[in-house]
Amino acid sequence: MTAELAANRPRVVRHALEHQLARAVFFEFVATGFLLIAVVGSGIMAERLSGGNTALALLANAIATGGALVALILAFGPQSGAHMNPAVTIAAVLTGGLRSRFALAYITAQIAGAILGVWIAHLMFEMPVFQFSEHIRTGLGQWIAEAVATFGLLVVIWGCRAHHAPITAFAVAAYITGAYWFTASTSFANPAVTIARSLTDTFAGIRPFDAPGFIIAQMAGLLVAVPLLRAMQHQAKSE
Repeated sequence: MTAELAANRPRVVRHALEHQLARAVFFEFVATGFLLIAVVGSGIMAERLSGGNTALALLANAIATGGALVALILAFGPQSGAHMNPAVTIAAVLTGGLRSRFALAYITAQIAGAILGVWIAHLMFEMPVFQFSEHIRTGLGQWIAEAVATFGLLVVIWGCRAHHAPITAFAVAAYITGAYWFTASTSFANPAVTIARSLTDTFAGIRPFDAPGFIIAQMAGLLVAVPLLRAMQHQAKSE
């Protein structure tokens, strides 16, 4: 009997891990979807109500996004880590915080959830569901901005790990709200968000042609950040 239990243990463990992964991936899908509903939906509402005042529209968009981030991280953090961002997932793998075989499922769910979130936002505001953005976002300054925004976001997340969980939610939201304004690109800092926002010809959009440049810049910011993230993680563990 003991030998039979021992033989079945790997199967039981594998089943438990698969169930845990499926659950986490589902929550990443839902959380990222809601994030894009907030980003795109608030952008549409802000543009409609701002009377052509772009600064006011951006402020409303930033505040709505920040508020949604607090709620989503608090709600989904315990379920999946609330990455909602392939850059965060890849950083977690590179710093030993997530198994590499989980990463592809996480990233797929994030991209799919983000796209669905954009489509739902379009439906809520009675717009055509399927769109491509014509909003030009390109150039060296914006690429540098995306690298800086992604680097800063990752440092904020890893830097808050020494504190209690709610701190991260408020810190990330505060950072993104501020980065809407202090970066030339309005701080996408997220490949899934970038892909999804290329599918909306609204205030939050980015031309599909410009999206790869943003994503490459985000990955550059991630790679530069990784040594610092590892050092921060090591220090947090030693404390």
